[in-house]
Amino acid sequence: MIAYLDSSVLLRFVLDQPGQLAEFDNADHKVTSVLAQSECLRAVDNARARGELDDEQYDARRRAVFAKLRRVERVNVARSVLRRAEGMFPAAIATLDAIHVATALQWRDRREPDLVFATHDRQQSKVARLLGFEVIGA
Repeated sequence: MIAYLDSSVLLRFVLDQPGQLAEFDNADHKVTSVLAQSECLRAVDNARARGELDDEQYDARRRAVFAKLRRVERVNVARSVLRRAEGMFPAAIATLDAIHVATALQWRDRREPDLVFATHDRQQSKVARLLGFEVIGA
């Protein structure tokens, strides 16, 4: 299985939250947008700012982000992806989620027609399904 992962999948592992996708670790190849790093690090910092992580936990979670991402191919956000994200989708979707979906669409079109979309975001999974992806996670 080749899987596109949005940041919610990575964060379940990094923040040691329930509902982690076992399929993530079993995928033959994992792909995400370069946005995932910023999103994950932002989430870790936000957890620290809310008092959910002490300094040691914060450092460990940041290291975990980089460790998880080492096993994932990261795709640059090309202008073509942004143009696709700016266009129409079959349902409402947030901006960063649209960029993730547009990245996965481009990957599927160019490299892997059977790409699986992994997310814990219900609205993003709805859009991905409407666009013909098999979705795991939500």
